[in-house]
Formats: sequence, C-alpha cells, structure tokens
Amino acid sequence: MNETEFFVHESSYIDEPCEIGHGTKIWHFCHVMAGAKIGQNCTIGQNVVIAPGVILGKGVKVQNNVSIYTGVICEDDVFLGPSMVFTNVINPRAFIERKEEFQTTLIKKGASIGANATILCGNTIGSYAFIGAGSVVSKNIPDYALVYGNPARIQGWVCQCGEKLNFENNLATCPCGLNYKKIEPYKISNIKGEV
Repeated sequence: MNETEFFVHESSYIDEPCEIGHGTKIWHFCHVMAGAKIGQNCTIGQNVVIAPGVILGKGVKVQNNVSIYTGVICEDDVFLGPSMVFTNVINPRAFIERKEEFQTTLIKKGASIGANATILCGNTIGSYAFIGAGSVVSKNIPDYALVYGNPARIQGWVCQCGEKLNFENNLATCPCGLNYKKIEPYKISNIKGEV
C-alpha cells in the first residue's frame, strides 16, 4: 500500500492488509479493517467503519457515521448517505455468534441511499436506484427505482442523473437527454445508452 496515492486523516486507523485505491480520501475517526477493498477516488466521511471483506468500487461516497459490515459490496459510484445502516445477520443475538450466517448485500452501480435509511442484509439495490431518507429496505430493489417508506416501496423511477422520470405511454425522457422505456410493471431500461 503506497500512502502517497491516497489520503488518510491522522485520527483514522488502517489495518493491514487492505486495499485503498489512488485518489481516495479517508477523513476523521475512521477504521478500515484488514481485508477491506476500497477503489479509486472514493470519499470516506467522518466516523466510518469498513469491516473485513467489504468491497467498495471506484468513486464511492460514504457520508459520516456509516458502518459497512462484512458482506456488503458497493459497485462504482454508489452514494451512502449520513448515518444510513447496513445489517449482515437476519436474527442477531448478543449471546450467539452467527458470523457463518453473514449475508451478502449488493449495492449496484450508481445507486444512492439516503440519510438514516436501513438496508436489511441479503438484498440487492439495483443500478441507479434511489433509496429515500429514513427508508427501511427489506427486499430487492430494481434498477432506477425510487423507493421510500417503511417498508420501502416503489414510488416512481429516476434517471441516472437522479431526476424523477415521468412516463407517458411507457416512455420517459429526462431533461438531461436520456430516454427510458417501461418494459414491465417493475422494470425500466435506458434506451439511449449509458451516461
């Protein structure tokens, strides 16, 4: 690990071995545990814990007070809002060790998770999905879905740029120029290509 390629605030702890990509910034009071992998150009806010085996892709932004537990995988350009919560066991008990039951939670490319949202383990958040602040996600979320509430439910669809889409005759055009088609009640696709 070449520490000249990334920034770590002096109040943070980095356990070896781990991987930290070029251009990444790790701010105050963080702990990156052995076995974690952090991609290039990530921003890790204050008071963040990244557990063993966690994988963060390129350009991931983690806001303050987030604990990313073993089993979590974030693809490129994911946004994790302040104080959002991951779990990694379905039925935790203080007096029973269940490390062999850790479940994988996948956050796909470009997804955003709002402040204070809770993501129950074993679920996949689709590409460019948007999870509203304070939501409780207890099932898989499709690509581009806008979800909020407890439990989180689909309330609409968002563009890759984050703007809400308005569909007419199963088609939507975002002001940014991307076009989308509704192909099933709970699935849309970008019909103009990636940003």
